[in-house]
Amino acid sequence: MADAADTLRAQQLAFAAHVRDPATHPAPADIEDRRLAIYRDLFFNGLEGLLRGTFPVIVATLGNDAWRALVRSFYAGHRCTTPLFTEIGREFVDWLQATRDDWVPELAHYEWIELALQISEATEPPHDPEGDLRAGIPVASALAWPLAYRWPVHRIGPTRIPDAPPSAPTLLLARRDPAGDVRFSELSAVAFRLLQCIDDNTDASGEALLRALAVEAQAPDLDAFLADGAAMLQRLRVDGVLLGTCP
Repeated sequence: MADAADTLRAQQLAFAAHVRDPATHPAPADIEDRRLAIYRDLFFNGLEGLLRGTFPVIVATLGNDAWRALVRSFYAGHRCTTPLFTEIGREFVDWLQATRDDWVPELAHYEWIELALQISEATEPPHDPEGDLRAGIPVASALAWPLAYRWPVHRIGPTRIPDAPPSAPTLLLARRDPAGDVRFSELSAVAFRLLQCIDDNTDASGEALLRALAVEAQAPDLDAFLADGAAMLQRLRVDGVLLGTCP
């Protein structure tokens, strides 16, 4: 009985290895190639179609042949750890980050963020929506994510493929609005840093955060910096990025 079980397992592993990577692993003996082709196409096309829907800009920018070759490499070389279809895109992004150093991993992350925000089950933290953002402790929405990239991911496309990353990073904000739509916008370096500070903060007031930023930025006019910063806090609340202050 043990020998039969071991034989069956070996056959299953050989079959799976061939289906995943037919160029490297030969087909199991005594199975008609026409039948194997059905499984090869079924599994690969299922994965490729799932990823294609999540990463349409990469598909269009690379072109169909290069895209399918990329997915083929992922399919052959990566072992997914999740049974959830919605998490396959995250694993694809992780694999790209481990295997490539060009614009593709960051563009993939940028595209994946939209799905991640759409399905996020994060709940908003307790807050006072009328709180004074300068005097109180600002509270950020759990559905507003500041993002930093080396590459200008929001501008990459079939007619615009960068050869090298620009000198300045690309700073973006992704947020899910009350209607459930995901929106992206560009952030200034100060706004990005302010949101970083708010995310990491538990006890400092908005005023204290702005003063610390003024020192960090070596602002020549403290009063003007604080006034601009207070206006920025209010804009972020209007946009739903900040919810208010700690109650």
